[in-house]
Amino acid sequence: MLLEIVKYPDPRLAKKCAEVAEVTPRLRALIEDMVETMYEKDGVGLAAPQVGHNIRLITVDDTGPKERKALRVLFNPVIVESEGAKESEESCLSVPSFSTKIKRKETLTLKAQDDKGQDVCFKAEGLLAVILQHEIDHLNGVTIVDHAGRLKRALYDKKIAKWLKHHGKND
Repeated sequence: MLLEIVKYPDPRLAKKCAEVAEVTPRLRALIEDMVETMYEKDGVGLAAPQVGHNIRLITVDDTGPKERKALRVLFNPVIVESEGAKESEESCLSVPSFSTKIKRKETLTLKAQDDKGQDVCFKAEGLLAVILQHEIDHLNGVTIVDHAGRLKRALYDKKIAKWLKHHGKND
C-alpha cells in the first residue's frame, strides 16, 4: 500500500525517533509499504518518520529507483566509523522542490539490525554512504533544509508558508 509522504515543515520530521526493540509482523507490513512507496516515488531511501512513524527504520536502495537490485532494510542504524568528506546536491521526498549541497562523510561503517532482527555491520561509500547519512538524519529529526544556508532556508520557508496559506494543508 502506498503511504503518504510527510512533508516539511510538519513537526513530525523534527522529532528524534525511538529505537525498535523487535521486528513484529506489523513492522514487516510497514516495511513492505515503505519499500513500495520509496520505489513508486522514485526514491533511493525512505525513513519511517517520512511516512508518519516515529521509529528508527530506514529502507535504502542505491541502485533505485529504476533497477531495484540492492534493497536494504535497516533498524536502529548507527554510524560507528566515518572518514573523508564529499559534497553533493541532495533532494528529499519530504521537501518538495528543494535541493541543497551538503557535505557528508565519504565512507562509513554502519551497524544496524536487518528485517529479520539480525545484527549487521558493513562499510558504505559513495552514493550509498550519502543516502545512509541522509536517512539517519531523518531519524534524528534533521532534514536537508536544516543543512541549507540561512538565506536559502528562509526563501524556502517563505515559499512553503505562501503555498500553505493558499492551499490550507501540507501536501
